[in-house]
Amino acid sequence: MRRKNIVEIMAMLQHLRAGASNNQIKRELNVSRHTARAYRQWAEEHGLLTGALPPIEELERLRADSFGAPSPPQNVSTVEPYREFVLALYDQGVEIAAIYQRLGDKAFKGSYSAVYRFIRRQRPNRPDVTVRVECQPGEEAQVDFGYAGYMLDPETGKRRKSWAFVMTLSFSRHQYVEFVFDQKLGTWLRLHRNALSWFGGVPQRIVIDNLKAGIAQACWQDPQPQLAYRECAEHYGFLIAPCKPRTPQHKGKVEQGGVHYVKRNFLGGREPTSLAQANRDVRAWCLETAGQRTHGTTRKQPLVQFEEIEKTALQPLPAAPYDLAVWKRAKLHHDCYVVFDNAYYSAPFRLVGQQLFVRGGSREVRLYNSDYQLVATHERATEPGQRQTHPDHLPPEKVAGVFLTRETCQAAAADIGPATAEIVETLLADTTLERLPMVRRLLAWRERVGDERLEAACRRALRFGDPSYKTVRGILKQGLESEPEPEPLAATPPAKAFVRTAVDLFGQKLGGLSWN
Repeated sequence: MRRKNIVEIMAMLQHLRAGASNNQIKRELNVSRHTARAYRQWAEEHGLLTGALPPIEELERLRADSFGAPSPPQNVSTVEPYREFVLALYDQGVEIAAIYQRLGDKAFKGSYSAVYRFIRRQRPNRPDVTVRVECQPGEEAQVDFGYAGYMLDPETGKRRKSWAFVMTLSFSRHQYVEFVFDQKLGTWLRLHRNALSWFGGVPQRIVIDNLKAGIAQACWQDPQPQLAYRECAEHYGFLIAPCKPRTPQHKGKVEQGGVHYVKRNFLGGREPTSLAQANRDVRAWCLETAGQRTHGTTRKQPLVQFEEIEKTALQPLPAAPYDLAVWKRAKLHHDCYVVFDNAYYSAPFRLVGQQLFVRGGSREVRLYNSDYQLVATHERATEPGQRQTHPDHLPPEKVAGVFLTRETCQAAAADIGPATAEIVETLLADTTLERLPMVRRLLAWRERVGDERLEAACRRALRFGDPSYKTVRGILKQGLESEPEPEPLAATPPAKAFVRTAVDLFGQKLGGLSWN
């Protein structure tokens, strides 16, 4: 006789208590007369045919004590003779396919399916249990990105792939939605700033995926947030709570009630529109549709829960919004510049070849060494290809070649004195030879000898009618700029070939010609 489960026992008792015969029970419940007789006797012994039935748990205990566990009819598995061998391999982590192959070495004649069924009966899979975690007001927000299809770029009018950013408050389920064309770090930070401004406060923690914009290294034991995102969290005062990799159920409030809900409701059947228009529409939708619905889990209206309970539980916003600083690592190249956002920023030449940390804010760019010590600060470049340079970052012998242009050389010479300015103008006026390198070398003497000596040397060179760099250098090297200038020579009459005339020499004219 096969042992019945509690449902079958209840059906049997119902017929017995109604006075059904064993033959009737046989026909209606498809059991044998022997089984019906055995259960009638059991019911009579425990007084179950009259009066109120005991609770179902008591009835189950009586059934188990009398009949044991229900056992559906089955044949003995062909794997049973190898039970200990098979279960030992499986407990060691050996796959079922490998166990089946090992059994072939032991003359096993059964099928792979028989091995699979035997192991599943003996070692049933543990059920995948989800524990729902509810949060207190202001305790948590969850963030997710979801593909939102194509939208029109307002600048080009062309269709582009777009993504929906959704931040959902875990208590009230009130949410912020914004559509973007990329998931870059700068966009990620801007979306957080916009979302927190929308809520008017900051939750204690924000649960995120392990996307690159938020987590530099996805590791459950020790995740490493991006420096910029860590700085953003410190500015606003929230904790970053990354999910375990590949476990979206850890942020189910935004997965199902956020991104999927936006796709099904707001985006469902919507014609492609411009990104700007979609963002205007979705903000109204958050307030008028998503915020006013009765949430399937909380059975409350998200916007009402937010306004009445959660809004005051959020931390206050800081006095100023986050500067949207972006961090990255960049190599200092041999020209003493790092490249950041298509512009160039100088750093001390002693760090050439090293990896620096670059913090790019909206107004300035800061460079740090590997120990996070500040080594340079620049104004943010306003256009691609622009170079931001501090002269002291370059080797001293290279500075003149970078900063001394024709205009700056002329200005420096005028500052030294009129003689220096005249020589510089003379050299730069050469129409056949580029004299700028000579001018730079000339002005380099300013640092070695000072303005007064350089001006005196140029004045002396002009006095002698030789305004060349070689002459000025020779005067300075020999220290002649301080020597007194020579007296000018007295004027002399023009020279003649002969002092006497031809008449004086020869006493007569020669051929009527006179000879001076």
